[in-house]
Amino acid sequence: MFRVKYRYVFILLLAIYSLFNILLVVGDKLFEFPIPKIFLFALLLVVVLVIWELNRLTEVLIDKWYKPGRKVHPLIILFLTSQVNSVIAACSGLLILYVAMGLPLEWNTDHVKLVSAFAFRVNLFLNCVNAIYYFMEKFKNAEIKAEQFKKASIEAQFEALRNQINPHFLFNCLNALSNLVYKDADTSAKFISQLSYVYRYLLYSQERKIVSLAEELEFMDAYLYLLKIRFGENIFINKNIQTDVEKFHIAPATLQMLIENAIKHNVVSGKAPLKIEITSLNGSITVANNLQEKKVKEPSAYVGLKNIKKRYEFLSNKPVEIKKTDSEFIVKVPLVRIEPS
Repeated sequence: MFRVKYRYVFILLLAIYSLFNILLVVGDKLFEFPIPKIFLFALLLVVVLVIWELNRLTEVLIDKWYKPGRKVHPLIILFLTSQVNSVIAACSGLLILYVAMGLPLEWNTDHVKLVSAFAFRVNLFLNCVNAIYYFMEKFKNAEIKAEQFKKASIEAQFEALRNQINPHFLFNCLNALSNLVYKDADTSAKFISQLSYVYRYLLYSQERKIVSLAEELEFMDAYLYLLKIRFGENIFINKNIQTDVEKFHIAPATLQMLIENAIKHNVVSGKAPLKIEITSLNGSITVANNLQEKKVKEPSAYVGLKNIKKRYEFLSNKPVEIKKTDSEFIVKVPLVRIEPS
């Protein structure tokens, strides 16, 4: 609040209001001698101005050095510091008044107490307004973030479903199934069962922000089975999970989107098999694939990766890490741990 664009207008208006208030209550005899109205106004203006500007500087310093998670709220630190600012403002105003009126520059405890009392009241008022402004901004930002999360979540759900329900995916699954039907009835039945599970999971998880890692990995088993039937020995997927899958959570279909992304942008063939490693350790899960990019690249806006990053901005204080080397493409996703209530 202290850094608002038109703060000097507010300072002037507050000084004018204070002048009329004092004139109405005690007139021009604030001290034991009458004070010309212009000098009284100057005194009040200086006090308000110094309080506001010192509080603004304090606010900047607190924003710069305050670390989130500390027990003392920054508003409390600002208020306590502003008490000193009020005394400085009162003394500054008195000094200017003495000089302007040609009075001797000597310490007068009564004058200091009187002007300090006014400064404390102004400071209390400004800190109250600042607190209201602070929490209104917090509430406004929370609403904006909630809306952004809702939008990102919907887009991510759409992307996950689009990757599965698009005609290309269906064609590949049905083509693989048609080859299996006459060769291996048992494998065909399992393929249909796993395909059904994949679609059911995607549909049921749409409304959920997070799922347990156990659920996501169970879904991945079904999805990876479909991929193995489609690509055979052209794709190798290895899982190394050293995490408590029941305690940690993940945004639904995150792993599926990352694997689909790897398949989309890389060659998958007998001569150049795609190797994907899924590793979970120390509160995160990593999907890495060997880099063998297609010469003719498919059109992509990288919506999947963008949406995963956006969703995790709301789900975790740790970012999604994306790293590309000469030989690998690696995405590290933080897992969310929910403590039992």
